Amino acid sequence: MAETATTRRSRITPEREAELYEAVLDLLREVGYDSLTMDAVAARTRSSKATLYRQWGGKAELVVKAIRHHKPVDISGVDTGSLRGDFHLLIIRQDDCRMEQDSALMRALGMAVHSNPDLLAALREWLVEPEMEAMRQVVRRAVDRGEVRADNPAVDYVLHMVIGAFVARTMIDNEPPTQTFLSSYIDAVVLPALVA
Repeated sequence: MAETATTRRSRITPEREAELYEAVLDLLREVGYDSLTMDAVAARTRSSKATLYRQWGGKAELVVKAIRHHKPVDISGVDTGSLRGDFHLLIIRQDDCRMEQDSALMRALGMAVHSNPDLLAALREWLVEPEMEAMRQVVRRAVDRGEVRADNPAVDYVLHMVIGAFVARTMIDNEPPTQTFLSSYIDAVVLPALVA
């Protein structure tokens, strides 16, 4: 028992945090949200459950922050001078493999939120709201440039459209979302709705 305790790490450095988040995502892919336990995370990462709860409060926050770490919302430097350019630049920031992984994780969590209010709250706080604010900034700049009317009702549904593309691609086409698909979707669906 003493040997196990000495191999555990108690200080959370940025490198350790990234390592921990990667282990959480691996477990999430392996067993799904409902079967993922803090005990399993502690064992996989050689951490104590007390450390996990002290740092993250619970499973929902830990899982969502792991996803946020894996897929940070960073729109700094995204201002190409056109709405189309901004959307396409956001798309190419993630390669197809990562988009497929993110899509699979989000599908799994999409099912789990129905019976886990803590997960839904964490998803809204750490993923949905930051993504919505990032989209608002991109669209706000387009409004300021005169590309989009400020009173266009589609402005409030940009993130809905983009998330819909991820979900529909898998359900309807039985294929993962790709940069090519999302670029086409932006040009065929999102931009016409916004610049109409």
